[in-house]
Amino acid sequence: MNYINNQLLKFEIDPTFAGYLSIIIMILFIAVICIVANFITKKVVIRVITHIVKNNKFTWDTVLLERRVFHKLSHFVPAIIIYYFASTFPSYQKLIEKSAIAYLIIMGLMVMNSLLNAINDIYQTYDISKVKPIKGYIQVINIIVITLGVILVIANLVGKSPLVFLSGIGALSAVLMLVFKDSLLGLVAGIQLASNDMVRVGDWIEMPKYGANGDIIDISLNTVKVQNFDKTITMIPSYVMISDSFINWRGMQTSGGRRIKRSLFIDINSISFCTEEMIKKFSTIDILSDHIIEREREIAEYNTKNDINRSNPVNGRALTNIGVFRAYISNYIQHHPGINQEMSLMVRQLEPTEHGLPLEIYAFSNDIRWAVYESVQADIFDHLFAVAQEFGIRLFQNPSGHDLKMIVDEPKREVMKYRD
Repeated sequence: MNYINNQLLKFEIDPTFAGYLSIIIMILFIAVICIVANFITKKVVIRVITHIVKNNKFTWDTVLLERRVFHKLSHFVPAIIIYYFASTFPSYQKLIEKSAIAYLIIMGLMVMNSLLNAINDIYQTYDISKVKPIKGYIQVINIIVITLGVILVIANLVGKSPLVFLSGIGALSAVLMLVFKDSLLGLVAGIQLASNDMVRVGDWIEMPKYGANGDIIDISLNTVKVQNFDKTITMIPSYVMISDSFINWRGMQTSGGRRIKRSLFIDINSISFCTEEMIKKFSTIDILSDHIIEREREIAEYNTKNDINRSNPVNGRALTNIGVFRAYISNYIQHHPGINQEMSLMVRQLEPTEHGLPLEIYAFSNDIRWAVYESVQADIFDHLFAVAQEFGIRLFQNPSGHDLKMIVDEPKREVMKYRD
């Protein structure tokens, strides 16, 4: 700058004005150098790096490019230039140097943040990321880095050792624990969730207390993000996944079968012994014919062996319409293409209630997709609702308006019939 000032004085310019003018010229000169350096860095160096990244077989460097790690590194160049030109302004040298260093630290924090996010993105390209997510740990490291960076910036600006500020953190530990309570709880919860393999990205969970019923799309330090089936998003604090109960449907999804557990309610008054006509009719049903023949043989042998008088149907053993219907349902679901035959399968009676006798179907579909599962389940019960009357079985339901109307109109029909 002295050289510029001396050159201006040769033109017989006022020394004071020449001093100010030389400062302005020097500032402009430094600004031009910074602009040119920044231009070269971004337009030349970054383009070369981008070309190299896009034309190699690696994928991790593409993630670094997408996270703009190289672009943020380019901001270091102007700050370094300003730092080395600080001696040009002796009166403001320390202030300029401290400002440049503070800027470099801040940009370093931004680079570290982008780098950590890039590491998480790279990790998520591997299948293990769904089992062991590291986003929470990345966020903890990020918090530590930012905290240290802020301490370094403050220490640089006030001219004190960073150790002085670090020693003061102990006195503020109680305040820090209060401020970062959720983060600390989330960190502990994240470690437990990962180590115990309680949840993974992609798991279907159900947590009615928080209105969550859908797939986990993200696990972070503080929250677990769930996309519900109605496409809404529920944010659940990580630590409540440890303290509260929830349902994880992963076991069902990995088993290859989804449970069907639903009952038909039978009107108990419609249950009866099978007559000869009924047995003959049931024998014509393809999936029941072998069962009827076998059961009839067993019953005849038992009754003959025990010399039972069959003039009264109460004596000995006999087929009932509910038993034949139960056998029909069992054979029907065993031959249904939508049922997984390698998993539990049964048709059982539950304890009678005021709604009748529950006849429960317990089986598993061979497709876990929701729409397919519901279709299989509906297909089975559509058929059973329609076929029940063929066995003399009435299904229970509370009287509807139509039923009450029929009861009211019955005396009128009787009167009209009598008049005719």
